[in-house]
Amino acid sequence: MALFLEVCSQLAGGFVTAFLLFLLTLIFSLPLGLLMSFCTMSKFAPLRVLFKIIVWVLRGTPLMLQIFAIFYLPGLLKWFVWPTMNTGWVWFDTTFTTRFIAALVAFVINYAAYFSEIFRGGIQSISQGQYEAGQVLGLTRREVFFKIVLLQVIKRIIPPMSNEIITLIKDTSLANTIGVLELIWEAKDFMVLDGLIWPLFIAGAFYLIFVGVLTIAFNKIEKKLDYFKA
Repeated sequence: MALFLEVCSQLAGGFVTAFLLFLLTLIFSLPLGLLMSFCTMSKFAPLRVLFKIIVWVLRGTPLMLQIFAIFYLPGLLKWFVWPTMNTGWVWFDTTFTTRFIAALVAFVINYAAYFSEIFRGGIQSISQGQYEAGQVLGLTRREVFFKIVLLQVIKRIIPPMSNEIITLIKDTSLANTIGVLELIWEAKDFMVLDGLIWPLFIAGAFYLIFVGVLTIAFNKIEKKLDYFKA
């Protein structure tokens, strides 16, 4: 019993790290994704093409590869340019904070790319007639978007957005590849040091419970937006 409580306590600490990575990724990637969606729909061709390429690269390469690139490349580039310089921006060291920040940057830009496509699809699914009707009522295009269109977009993107957000909490396990002490890292510790495999199943239960909470929350949000049904 004492061992079980010790395992649960250590895994809870790892889950806190995973949850913090999950929460901060959402906070930064959602507005960034919306901004990227506007850029990919821009009438200014160079900007539109540039961001379409960025989104294509971010969605087309593995998240783990992006984590490695963001964590190692700055230090390698610094060493290549200034091999004798010991100050400046370096990711790869032994501190938890720099590893966590590197993982967070990778998660934010990766998920912003996915969210941008969801936002773009939602925005473009709204008929042009709604913009025209709003302008007839004396509203500016900006007012039409935020007062009429945005809530309808949110209603339509909740299902695909919920899928990505649920995937995000599970993807946080990839942060352990650069030494972030999240949930899976803590479970693997018991397997390596003590030969115990069952902590991995308890870690799975942590994910399962949290995904269940998220699923209930998204179902309630969908019901609250049911008044948009035709």
